[in-house]
Amino acid sequence: MAEAEIPAVAPQQVGPGSRKAAAVLLGLGADLAANVFRLLDEGEVRKIALGARDLRKGPAAAVPDALRGFVEAMERVGGEAAAGDDMLREIAAKALGDDVVRRAFDGVLPPPQPDEVLGPISEADPEALAMVLAREQPQTTALVLSALDAEKAAATIEKLPAAVRPQIIRRMATIESVAPEVLKEVGQALAQELRAVVAGGMRKVDGKTAALEILRRSPSQEQSEVVAEIEKDDPKLADDLKMRLFTFDDLKGLSDRDLQAILKEVDSSRLTIALKGATQNLRDKFLRNMSQRAAQLLADDLQAMGAVRLQQVEEAQGEIAKLTLDLAGQGRVTIIRAADKMV
Repeated sequence: MAEAEIPAVAPQQVGPGSRKAAAVLLGLGADLAANVFRLLDEGEVRKIALGARDLRKGPAAAVPDALRGFVEAMERVGGEAAAGDDMLREIAAKALGDDVVRRAFDGVLPPPQPDEVLGPISEADPEALAMVLAREQPQTTALVLSALDAEKAAATIEKLPAAVRPQIIRRMATIESVAPEVLKEVGQALAQELRAVVAGGMRKVDGKTAALEILRRSPSQEQSEVVAEIEKDDPKLADDLKMRLFTFDDLKGLSDRDLQAILKEVDSSRLTIALKGATQNLRDKFLRNMSQRAAQLLADDLQAMGAVRLQQVEEAQGEIAKLTLDLAGQGRVTIIRAADKMV
């Protein structure tokens, strides 16, 4: 098979602009010319190449003549300096944005960076920073987080107590500007606390989780006694401990008779949602303790159910776990802990 012929490129007209551009690039030198070429597309480079070729074929004075024409054209712009300033401002704004151009053309200093006004606070680890900010008013925390980059602010607020996050975010959403002097003063005050945290070797701990692990390893009787004592001073904490000591997944440890007692009391629609997020073993345990018809209906409902929000699943599971605890308190079901001795 014969090779396909490559069509010749049609000759292009070489204008004086191409020759001037080529001459200017020659006069700029290799480094500056390379920077200019990086800003051009292939079509523009092709025109300059044609201009350079035309200069090479011309007389010895071709390059100086082209440069002279360029300089004369530049000198004619001098009488329209104001118009040139406006034109350059408009071109720069399209490329760099209005804020950058306003600062550059009007002599406005760029806004200070977070590390210039907040000092060590801007470089602090999110967890250490959260420990310091947790002691501050939401407005102060909002000011600091607003001055940080979005990624650092998000990482920090995740470490703060969930209860205060809405207040902080609400205040952040209303902040439009703040004087650098104010931020600098806040940063200096918080930096002292940060140094104390670091120097003291303080670290964040999850005491509640540790306490729960200890209780889970204790016999049922001891758990009940400890929670009862806590309930005298802090009923809310006692309820939280009860719910976290016995979860929906712990139902797998109940006897079939106890599970059947729970099925008589639980709402079927809530059970379906709860089992949506359960393990297959726990689903099977429930199905085995139901009548054939009820089990088939539940299996069909689970299969037909679409995606469910995790929060809905957790709420339904929490309700059934609480129901189980209530039934256990009435002596209608028996909850056996891992630490309970059986005979």
